[in-house]
Amino acid sequence: MWESIQLLIWDSLIACVAQENRTLDAQYIVGNDATLNLDNKGSIVLADAEIPTVGELHNSPNEEERRTLRRVAGKLPTVAYLICAVEFAERSSYYGVQPLFSNYVNRPMPAGGNGWGAPPRGTESTAGALGEGTVKATAVSQSFSMLAYALPLFAGYISDTRTGRFKMICAGVAVCGLAHVIMMASGAKTLLANGDAKIPFLISVYILAIGAAMFKPNISPTLLDQMKSTKLETKTLKTGEKVIVDPEHTTERVMLWFYLLINVGGFMNVPTSYTAKYVGWWLSFGIPLILYLPLPFLLWFLKKKLVLYPPGGSDLGNIVRILGICFRRGGLKSIGRGGFFEPAKPSVIAASSDPIDVPWNDAFIEDVRRAFQATGIFIFFPIQSINDQGLGNTASALSTMLSTKGVPNDVISNFNSLSIICMAPVLNYGLYPLLRKWKIHFGPISRMTVGFLMAACGGAGYTLLNYYAYKQGPCGHYGSSSTCVDADGNALTANISIWWMAIPYALGGISELFVNVPAYGIAYSRAPQNMRGLVSAINLFMAAISYAVGLACSALVKDPYLTWDFGAPTIIGLVSAIVFYWIYRDIDHEEYILTQNLDYETKVLEEKLAKENRQEQDLANGSSVGSEKGDITHAHPKEDFGGEKNFVPEIKEG
Repeated sequence: MWESIQLLIWDSLIACVAQENRTLDAQYIVGNDATLNLDNKGSIVLADAEIPTVGELHNSPNEEERRTLRRVAGKLPTVAYLICAVEFAERSSYYGVQPLFSNYVNRPMPAGGNGWGAPPRGTESTAGALGEGTVKATAVSQSFSMLAYALPLFAGYISDTRTGRFKMICAGVAVCGLAHVIMMASGAKTLLANGDAKIPFLISVYILAIGAAMFKPNISPTLLDQMKSTKLETKTLKTGEKVIVDPEHTTERVMLWFYLLINVGGFMNVPTSYTAKYVGWWLSFGIPLILYLPLPFLLWFLKKKLVLYPPGGSDLGNIVRILGICFRRGGLKSIGRGGFFEPAKPSVIAASSDPIDVPWNDAFIEDVRRAFQATGIFIFFPIQSINDQGLGNTASALSTMLSTKGVPNDVISNFNSLSIICMAPVLNYGLYPLLRKWKIHFGPISRMTVGFLMAACGGAGYTLLNYYAYKQGPCGHYGSSSTCVDADGNALTANISIWWMAIPYALGGISELFVNVPAYGIAYSRAPQNMRGLVSAINLFMAAISYAVGLACSALVKDPYLTWDFGAPTIIGLVSAIVFYWIYRDIDHEEYILTQNLDYETKVLEEKLAKENRQEQDLANGSSVGSEKGDITHAHPKEDFGGEKNFVPEIKEG
């Protein structure tokens, strides 16, 4: 009897130690005041009132309340605004330099300028440096943007499986900082005069693309990880009105703030454009670097305040296997008929004539279906992006044909950001609450369709402006060419004010609020837990496709084709908006659901921990054998994301 009691106590102590180790790992990730929810194995939560709500709440609305009560956005945690500030600092540095690339590469050093790239004051000339022409300028700017939005596929996957989001964000910040230092050096007077600025400039451009790709796919999922409520919840206001706190509207509100601060940062192109025209490239590239410097300190301050989830491994391997099962058992004919993923459900497999063991459950198959539905939505985004700011560098080329009256030609593009800055609060605190008050459901698909139509209208505006610039310009259909200058080398322009371009730029900017903001919520809510970084990256990858199209068409982005460079995407955009709504209109009637497949995620986490334990045991066994033979000694311990000490063996020579 006594031996049985001793054995029971010993087993309990071992279990407590194991749980304590896991708790310490969780505290390392989410902060010292955090605890592990032992009743829900594998989940990480905050203490007391900070616990995120998962599953059905005790005050979940009933069916009648769902139909009749007004829906409102929940309260945003303070840390959410600080993450938006991080995004502002990074985007300020990014957009402070990115719009300058076209003039830097396209235009030569201005005749009679100050030697730093700025033209003589009082002329219509623009700042320049390399003088490579519009084709190469388009190639550089489009390849930069394409990489910045394509490489997130790799960064998102690695952060999901290896590093975690926060570490990848910090690494991206370091890489971008290096790029800004090199780019500022490429504005040196000596390098510009000798023609040696090209190499450091191009190196800095593509390093910046890599750093931005590491940062971008992880910042929005990290922001949405801070949202506490994931299900509908009833609440009584101070006025006595009972309302439903809807996580969809909470996500909408925080992402509107997020997108607003992105574009406040994007407005940094105004001072950098003016300094390029009146001072030189060194200051234009230096201002974003100065804004960038506080970013590492802000991240250090935020680290212990964030809810950060460890990398849980990616579900990508299981998804590939699911697709294989669906194609083998359902065939190509099942695509698009609503039941494509049914053959991969364990319940269907068990009832089939060929049952097999699979590591997922039926709910995970539904999550995969929703994730693929989201990626199908994203396919329509490239045409909106092209209509937003033109195919390749067409908008920049158009601006060189219009009368500037001393205004830098690339400053006009900031009306895109300005329109977003002005319109985001109107949507956040005006239009959307008013529609909710009137119980009008303006779903994500309806919003995106409106955005697509607005972008097409903006494309039509560009088309008309370019048509009349060709018609009224002194150089006809070659108004953007480098040969369109007078005897003194000053640019000749049409008698049309460049400020007319503010209209299509503003329409494109407002369209982004209707398209991109719902896309963030869709990418996060419809992705499996361990693939949110990757699905967010797929959303960004659609922008890469639009830039790839611009890059492929760079040879056509020149006179005399510019009018059709604007017109063709406008026509495609109008048609695609109608097709998009017809295909996805039913999603507007679906309830907002955040993927929370706890059974599957717990199983994945247990398998990951078991694998790590086996590796540690194998390593320990190998180390002990080696130490007997004198072949292996322990090197310095290496900390992984969870704060555990993994000893890396070091092989001695001889």
